[in-house]
This record gives sequence, structure tokens and C-alpha cells, in this order.
Amino acid sequence: MSKNLLEIRNVSKVYQRGLLSTKATIALKEYSLTMPEDDPSILTVAGESGSGKTTLAMLLLGFITPTTGQIIYRGKDIRGLEGKEKLNYRKEVQAVFQDPFAVFNPFYTVDHLLTVPIKHFKLAKSGRDARDKMDEALNSVGLRPEDVLGRFPHQLSGGQRQRINVARALLLKPRLLIADEPVSMVDASLRANILESLRNLHRDHGVTIIYITHDLTTAYHVSDNIIVLYKGDVVEKGDVESVIRNPQHAYTRLLVDSIPWPDLNKKWGDPLKPREPV
Repeated sequence: MSKNLLEIRNVSKVYQRGLLSTKATIALKEYSLTMPEDDPSILTVAGESGSGKTTLAMLLLGFITPTTGQIIYRGKDIRGLEGKEKLNYRKEVQAVFQDPFAVFNPFYTVDHLLTVPIKHFKLAKSGRDARDKMDEALNSVGLRPEDVLGRFPHQLSGGQRQRINVARALLLKPRLLIADEPVSMVDASLRANILESLRNLHRDHGVTIIYITHDLTTAYHVSDNIIVLYKGDVVEKGDVESVIRNPQHAYTRLLVDSIPWPDLNKKWGDPLKPREPV
């Protein structure tokens, strides 16, 4: 019997609006998911702001706890992890966040983001070994070490900073990567490069990726399967080709209809025409 890398069992997250208030906001409602360990994949969790996407990411990373339900990682509830098991979970479950600047300390060079995990998790036997690992990780995401190491975050572009974030995750050789809107704050010209870095991480290193986004265009190109969230509920799921080309739920159809489709026959200033079915 194959083992599961991740199991989410009927997880809900409810936020109370005040200490004395009876009103509550359901950010995620009875969400369940299973991802096998022996078949790494890229899963997109899609939806608009407020749909519960980032709440799911925060739950998986252990930053917040479920109101009900369990998150099981390799057979163990993450709320019960302690000591070495908890440290190992922190190493194997990594994240790339939306803002490519926020994770950097502006008073340190970008090397700091890479050297801290190397020291904390004892990944290198020497300074030379540490530098080799940094160089390898940066090269794997399309960056030349001599172009970025030794510089401060403000001296690099948003795309470079975000690729350094992916390189940091790669250093730790994670089993699961949570990518929360990783390309929404970088130029369109750099999105393909970052998404390609994620796909390479999956293909070359067998990393399972949960790709969180509101953008079905990038979801279509990067993922194998997709789950669509609306107000904390799963409204549609399946392989990404079927869901995007033949959406069943009205909300999914709305997301698909928001994708810009080029029309080379349309002149500038002409009114928009209804899009033909995909």
C-alpha cells in the first residue's frame, strides 16, 4: 500500500470577529485532500481573494491551526510534532510567497537568505561546501551567482528576488512546496521564468507543489490538477485540462471567462466580442 505524503481531513478554519461577538467567518469549510508520496504532482488551488486559498497555505505551514479536522504529513498530525520531527517538517515543507521582497532583511545581502537555512539545518560540512550548494541552487533557477550574491535586496529586480526564494527552497530539498501567488507581483516577462523554475523543481527533484493562484492562465500551464475554492468551499476539482476547457460550476466559468484571449482581428477601440467556447 502506497503511503500518502499529505492528508487533509475535513479541515475547517473559523475566525471569530471579536471576543464577545457571536459572529464568525468561515475561511475554509470541511476541506479534504490526499496527495500520495510516490506520485509527485503539481496541484493548483484557485479562487478569488477571500476564497480561502491563503488560509489553506497558512494551515499547511503550521502558522495557524485548524478549528476542526486534521492535517496529516507522512502519517502524523502536524499539531503533535515536536523536537526532531517538527524540525524535519520545517525542512521538508517549504514556501514561496507572493511578495518577493518581504522575506528579505534589507540590512543584509541576499546571501543571508541562503546561508541561514544551511547553518540551521546543518546542510554543509564547510564554507566551501556551503558556497557550492548556494551556487548550484541559484544556477538551477537561472541565476548566475556572481550576479546576485553580495548584493542587497533593493539592488535586484523582483524576478531575481523571487527566483532566489525558489533557490532557498531548493537548498532544503523539500518534499512539499507551497507556492502562494508566486508570480502575481513580478513583471509578465518574468512569470514564465519563475513558473519554469517551479516545474523544474517538480520534474528534476520530485517535489510535490501546491500552487495557489487566482490566475487560471498560469494554472493551466503549470499544474496537473486543480481545485477551485469559493468562499471556503470546493466548487470544482479535476485535471486542469478538463476543468478549464469544460468548467461545470458557474463560478469556475466566471474565472475562465476572465482570461484574456487575444483577437488579432479586433481593432483598437472596438467593443469586446463574446468569446467563442474553448
